[in-house]
Amino acid sequence: MRRIDWAAGRGIFESDGKGLEWRRWGPPPGDAPTIALLHEGLGCVALWRDFPARLAEATGLGVFAWSRAGYGQSDPADLPRPLDYLSREAKILPRALDALGAREIILFGHSDGATIAAIHAGAHHDPRLRGLILMAPHFFTESMGLAEIAKAKTAFDTTDLKHRMAQHHRDAEATFRGWNDAWLAPGFARWNVAEVIEHWRVPVLAIQGLQDQYGTLAQIREIERRSRAPVTLALIDACRHAPHLEQPDRTLAAVADFIAGLQQVEINE
Repeated sequence: MRRIDWAAGRGIFESDGKGLEWRRWGPPPGDAPTIALLHEGLGCVALWRDFPARLAEATGLGVFAWSRAGYGQSDPADLPRPLDYLSREAKILPRALDALGAREIILFGHSDGATIAAIHAGAHHDPRLRGLILMAPHFFTESMGLAEIAKAKTAFDTTDLKHRMAQHHRDAEATFRGWNDAWLAPGFARWNVAEVIEHWRVPVLAIQGLQDQYGTLAQIREIERRSRAPVTLALIDACRHAPHLEQPDRTLAAVADFIAGLQQVEINE
């Protein structure tokens, strides 16, 4: 696989036959560990907004973000998405990370991206992985979250949501339906991947907005109950599903402290 050219700053790389857009911030992989950002179910590179630049500045590490197939300006995804699409994304994640060429990686996922990162950490022995940051993760469905996803469908069909999404996604219709149709499929209510938590072997930071409309603290309590790896919690008040946008200073502070702790452990070792 051809590696990305960090000096270029942005571009397209190929993974599993799909061209994926990417962008980077901060020092290259040869100079520091790299934080790999995995976006949410309707996210993409552009929708991280200024957070990656602030993250690189706050931590001194490189930050790498890409849009998965079907998102942003990346190639289309194969639709409809199967009910195990998050596990399938985790299976191809290592090949996307190979394009980065980093020896040390911290996975930082939001929502769907957090679940993909969590599955990868539990199902694969990745010697590059130094830590796991999970923001608004979900390991199983909750009725309140499914109800909110159903409301999103109504909003997409009746408001300007499609137009707003089209500013960031090549095919807003396919992006939305691919995510929404999977979550609202009858069989998805039984989806549960919480067993991966028991297989983590690196320190974890779990970030959750206390007013998250898509998931409750039950997701975080499952981490506390099942993880054998060290877990740090950042529970943020006055915050819904996007802590990095709604409470960026508090989110950045929690991440910077966590990463400083990771680096201190490496020094002591």
